[in-house]
Amino acid sequence: MTATLYHWIGFNLLIFAILGIDLWRSFRDPHPIKIKEALLTSFGWISLAFLFNVWIYFAFGPGPALDFLTGYLVEKALSVDNLFIFFVIFAHFKVPETSKHLVLFYGVVGAIIMRALLIWGGITLIQHFSWIFIVFGLFLIFTGIRLAIHTGKDESIEKSRLYSWLKRRFPFTDHYRANAFIVHQNGQWMATPLLAVLVLIETTDLIFALDSVPAILGITTEPFIVYTSNIFAILGLRSLFFALEGLIQAFYLLHYALAFILVFIGFKMIVAGYIHIPTWITLGILLFSLSIAVAVSLLNPLSANKK
Repeated sequence: MTATLYHWIGFNLLIFAILGIDLWRSFRDPHPIKIKEALLTSFGWISLAFLFNVWIYFAFGPGPALDFLTGYLVEKALSVDNLFIFFVIFAHFKVPETSKHLVLFYGVVGAIIMRALLIWGGITLIQHFSWIFIVFGLFLIFTGIRLAIHTGKDESIEKSRLYSWLKRRFPFTDHYRANAFIVHQNGQWMATPLLAVLVLIETTDLIFALDSVPAILGITTEPFIVYTSNIFAILGLRSLFFALEGLIQAFYLLHYALAFILVFIGFKMIVAGYIHIPTWITLGILLFSLSIAVAVSLLNPLSANKK
């Protein structure tokens, strides 16, 4: 497929127009996001992604459309893992309900910039060094194994090196100041806890991007498909957060499915020079793994296991 400059400009104008409207709504009417609004917004983002997928089908053909769908679902599934960390950060800092949407908005904007740079860097490396595919594959296998054996006992926020560095470098206020990140108080500029939350959210997304970008490069290296599928998955992350808040713990087996998916894509990248694994097989394994993890989690709740 050949995506022209007009495709890139048109897509980015669409995304930033939607983000602009979202930001305007956030400042005009800051309010806690209820489950109904979150579900409707999530449905809207997912519908927009699938409509874009249909456009890709007619504009570029079934191959790129299947790559986009598979890449989007992989990125969407991996983004759920982000939410576990987001919940921990928000709960620890007791972030006000009216501030969560704004923090996630700026987090999404930062994530778009970081993903674009990582995608450009990853594709450039693959184009110049064919063996980098094997490196990415080994990295995904290592990440998948680490995710599978993860015990869930995370280091506390206070012991985080980044958080400790922030507290040493910047004076922080004791309380939130509405939705402000920085305020002028007692003759000096001070950071609010909301700034620490934003930095931790951005850092978390960067860490997860190091896994998700190589994962989609194992499906396709077409820049337009990689970029657009990533962006659509990220844009729906905020609404997904509020839709799943309080429910995410129910899917306690999901990380095993994600681990298996990462290992499979890593294997696919390593053997790509010898064996071609069609995208539809990757899509089937993705859907099957996630379905099994969700079904078993719901049929055998975590609370039942603890009895």
